[in-house]
Amino acid sequence: MAGLGRVPGAMVRVSVPHGTAAEVASGFGWHCVHGPRQRSAGQCYSAAVQRLKLPIGIQTFRKVREDGCYYVDKTPHILRLAEGGGHYFLSRPRRFGKSLLLDTVKELFEGSRELFVGLCAESGWHWDTRHPVVRISFGGGLFAEPNGVRRNFGAQMDRLAERLGLEAGVHQGPERLAAYLETLHRRTGERVVVLVDEYDKPILDALDAPELARANRDYLRGLYSVVKDSDAHIRFSLITGVSKFSKVSLFSGLNNLTDITLDPEFSGICGYREADLDAVFAPELPGLDRERIREWYNGYSWLGEEKVYNPFYILLLFRTRRFRAHWFETGTPAFLLETLVQRRVGPMELERMVATEELVSRFDVGDMATEALLFQTGYLTIAGERERRGRTWYDLRYPNREVREGLSGGLLRHLTRDGRQEANGERLLDLLEDGNFGGLEDLFHAFYAGIPYEWYTNNA
Repeated sequence: MAGLGRVPGAMVRVSVPHGTAAEVASGFGWHCVHGPRQRSAGQCYSAAVQRLKLPIGIQTFRKVREDGCYYVDKTPHILRLAEGGGHYFLSRPRRFGKSLLLDTVKELFEGSRELFVGLCAESGWHWDTRHPVVRISFGGGLFAEPNGVRRNFGAQMDRLAERLGLEAGVHQGPERLAAYLETLHRRTGERVVVLVDEYDKPILDALDAPELARANRDYLRGLYSVVKDSDAHIRFSLITGVSKFSKVSLFSGLNNLTDITLDPEFSGICGYREADLDAVFAPELPGLDRERIREWYNGYSWLGEEKVYNPFYILLLFRTRRFRAHWFETGTPAFLLETLVQRRVGPMELERMVATEELVSRFDVGDMATEALLFQTGYLTIAGERERRGRTWYDLRYPNREVREGLSGGLLRHLTRDGRQEANGERLLDLLEDGNFGGLEDLFHAFYAGIPYEWYTNNA
């Protein structure tokens, strides 16, 4: 059968569509059981029968594959994007595997065939052609200070020039990138692949200083305009980030940029599906209640048929074997909490938000609707969709218990500046269960006594 990869491991039998079966070797986790023209993500199945390494925090595709980690095959999605070429944009919350996705694209276009043994791309890619790849990442850098984005991008261009043997030249900033793209195309005879990771971080890091945020945005606008102006030299481009800034503010003129954020066909391009847990992570599931796993960590939706898990936090569950709000233990932006407090948005309101398609997609410095802020950062997800009077409306809800409990606790700590309030909540439940009304009275007195005086004056 076409596409069978020989990977180290035990031989097992897996069922595939149409009532057939195939002998597939396990080891890397995912195996292609179909020909190159059948590229549906649902037709790739795992045959993992042994425990592998958990790829927690690993953003390098080569490291995942060579170190024997679990891997959920995303190459069917990549193949569909790459077939037509063009320029694409994807927004997903933090920790959803965007960096690993981009690195996978990089290795594919660079022709690292040995890393794709057993994956759907092995039989579905033209390995005789290799493209130069330019990858830009704003994941690191000091962007909350003036000219931070300029220095960071300049350093990235220096490293690119050194790695590819390019001359520094006289150009600076976006002009330098444009010159490199043309040079690489001319030197190799193949058009360039451009990948941008965390495109929006220089803006998000400076939101507390609106003028600096706008300056960073304007610089990035010039940078991303290179994608449009250098179209003749670009084979494929993919820009990823957390937020979705409007085309007018950041991608002005880039009319050929295709946004796949809410495209149902690519709803699973990042994240894990239920089927992935059953197939790829089966060795990790014994001892964990499946319904609790769904309740705590599933539920993210971008209009696809299936909801997905955030990879980072489900992997933390497999490692710790404890159900807890890992999302908030790894950091909750103070900007988000302060915004919710200033706008007087409470946890209960987040259970029943409704927004138009335009509203959840509107995001800019000084113009961030609460619904857009919460949806794009992953604190709310789409629970329903309906058409009304020619407009698309979304019902927004918490994706799962992890986010609900984490955000509620974060808001409480932010409001009280006192971690004891969570302990008081547990104490309240104990007193109610015991029927200790005297203890309840003392607890409520202590709670009201702890309310800051400014709350009274601000609401007087």
